[in-house]
Amino acid sequence: MRIWPLSRVVSTRDDSGHKFGPYNVAVAAQEVGLSILQKAMPERQQQAVAQADVTSAWSPTSNSVFSDVARLTANSTRVRLLECLSQADRHSILTTASGRTFYTDTVVTNQGDPAEQFFLLTKGSARHFFITPQGRKIYLQWLMPGEIFGGMALLPRPALFLVGTEVVKGSHVLIWQRDKIRNLTARYPRLLENGLTIASDYLTWYLASHLSLVCDNARQRLAHVLVSLANGIGRTCSEGLLLDITNEQLANTANITVFTASRLLAEWQRSNALIKRRGKILLRHPETLFLS
Repeated sequence: MRIWPLSRVVSTRDDSGHKFGPYNVAVAAQEVGLSILQKAMPERQQQAVAQADVTSAWSPTSNSVFSDVARLTANSTRVRLLECLSQADRHSILTTASGRTFYTDTVVTNQGDPAEQFFLLTKGSARHFFITPQGRKIYLQWLMPGEIFGGMALLPRPALFLVGTEVVKGSHVLIWQRDKIRNLTARYPRLLENGLTIASDYLTWYLASHLSLVCDNARQRLAHVLVSLANGIGRTCSEGLLLDITNEQLANTANITVFTASRLLAEWQRSNALIKRRGKILLRHPETLFLS
């Protein structure tokens, strides 16, 4: 969840006139998000997604989680939270966390729940989402190994998660309780500075997303989403990049209707730019997606 507290609620329309919104994009570390969240969710609406029991989805701490961490932190630039910290400091910070593996697609943080934990993704992928008062699920940013979520836990006052975060099966995370991660930021001020740098990048993402909604058409938005996700979480195979994603997820991410997404995907399949399978897309010639 790009969950730094300052949030904007945006309504928009795609090229067919379909209205989307409001959806929440967090952009900076300032304590003003709670009132916005309360307006968007008058009585802690039920999530549109069936929420799995997180405890039952977690395995006990395993060596595989920490082997992932070792690979990630061998180059500290892959974990921006730990940049410019010594190896000894990184070790001290990481050893205070617990490790968990998720064996099913699981909602880890629920929108509106108390922000009592802080997370570092070490394997797999995750995505933020927001549930509108009408029950519509809006996908926000995707997360790769080395990225954090649950940043509301860093705030000095107890706060609520502004968005939900779900992980795909097979993902590994490190988890710190709120009091523990706040103690670490006091002991290692660079942690908080790195968090603010990450928050700045969230503002950049928000600006790019907003400008895309204003300036790009549906084709351009969907093409950018496909290429970005394929490069980020796609699996390389002999024929191209294989992406596990549904038409609905693509449509929500690009802020277009499912009908528009399906129509464009069918058109690109006819031109051999990609191959659409059930819940999967094989991206063969991404450069042709941007051709009119």
